[in-house]
Amino acid sequence: MPDALDFEKPLVELEARIETLRQSARPDDEAEVTKLEERLSRLQKKVFGRLTAWERVQLARHPRRPYTLDLIRLLVTDFVELHGDRLFGDDHAIVAGLGRLDEHRLVVIGHQKGRDTEDRIFRNFGQPQPEGYRKALRLMQLAERFGRPVLTLIDTPGAYPGIEAEERGQAEAIARNLREMAGLRTPIVAVITGEGGSGGALALAVADRVLMLEHAIYSVISPEGCAAILWEDARRARDAAEVLRITAPDLLKLGVIDGVVPEPPGGAHRHWEETAHEIRTAVVTALADLGRLGPDQLVQQRGAKFRRMGLFEETL
Repeated sequence: MPDALDFEKPLVELEARIETLRQSARPDDEAEVTKLEERLSRLQKKVFGRLTAWERVQLARHPRRPYTLDLIRLLVTDFVELHGDRLFGDDHAIVAGLGRLDEHRLVVIGHQKGRDTEDRIFRNFGQPQPEGYRKALRLMQLAERFGRPVLTLIDTPGAYPGIEAEERGQAEAIARNLREMAGLRTPIVAVITGEGGSGGALALAVADRVLMLEHAIYSVISPEGCAAILWEDARRARDAAEVLRITAPDLLKLGVIDGVVPEPPGGAHRHWEETAHEIRTAVVTALADLGRLGPDQLVQQRGAKFRRMGLFEETL
């Protein structure tokens, strides 16, 4: 893998040896391949079982990680993408449309990053502008009108911070989504698949069930931004990642998310199909649970869920 991270290099070297032996097609090499595959499995469990917060940040940002359109292709059938916010234009950083996940007909909304330079520019590097959030809200309201659940796939470094976005009401668009999602009378399941950055992620994450891939991250600020503020040195991003508690296990303990979706050994960027299968299982289970609740119960429980978050102490 040309994009292998530093801690992945021993795995990549071992995989290369296995592939070389397989291509030789010599009977004597079969036993060696089996032995190396067992060693690879043990090494994967060892490496990915003790990842630091910064290494998880690197995995969450991996350029080969499956993005929203990849997951839609693997998860959703009969997908029809809808465009535009009916006010200004269409935002390519957010993909939204109608589709079917197993027996569930639903609305799917997600951030979309680009694969190459041209696509990244087209998708604005996965950073939505106000019209993207308004498009997402329009689709959520459509889901509510027709009694369809909403699935959001979250993977953004944050909302676009440009002047033109502020001029068109970036903060208002995000705030409106937070308010409207809190009262949406239909089930909402959010899955953080990569980066969950600040309000740009939260604008799609006020959900009945917030799930998170094992090596994704979710934070109010990027490690680089946090380091620049706390220590005036963005190079201390590794330290900031540790103190921010941005990993899935930490956030599950804090009650910020409701569940962790396991990734296959080696990470989601190596195994798209297996990752999609794990997401499918988690989402279908969540939708089955939420389907037993009426609209009033959904809104009430969703509000109570977010009010429980955080610890505070009152002093006189």
